[in-house]
Amino acid sequence: MQRTQRDVAPAKPGPSGPATPAAPAATPQIQLIPASAEGALDAADEAVDLLLDSGRAPGDVLVITTGAQHPWAEHELSFGEASYWAQHDSGDDVFYTDAAIASRAASRPVVVVAVNGGSAAAAATALPLAHSRAGALLIVCGDPQQINSVLGAGV
Repeated sequence: MQRTQRDVAPAKPGPSGPATPAAPAATPQIQLIPASAEGALDAADEAVDLLLDSGRAPGDVLVITTGAQHPWAEHELSFGEASYWAQHDSGDDVFYTDAAIASRAASRPVVVVAVNGGSAAAAATALPLAHSRAGALLIVCGDPQQINSVLGAGV
């Protein structure tokens, strides 16, 4: 296939030297999936499955729980914290973390929060943190009334 001039983007003059940081990303889209505290983890897992099935890279997704840890996190932590955080740092797979330590996690394009119990303070801390870590999409699974009251005040 021959390239025509319209197929080639014109070069834009710019400063030489180190790349300039990109402008701050737009506010991520927020999607709420109503679920009970008992069903929030299942709803989060379904959301992750849909993201992966739609072509999202596993390393693009961070999952935060406010109550009991996700079984994947429990399993990985059984090998020690160094191994667990090495999984995070590699960025190759979906990473699951607890709200209490989520501030250590890096930003990812998609953050899924399972409001699966825990204290009201855990959700009040986790949701604004998740919002700040989400590049494009924040999916929150839990009680809509609780979530809206936190996101409305915290974001």
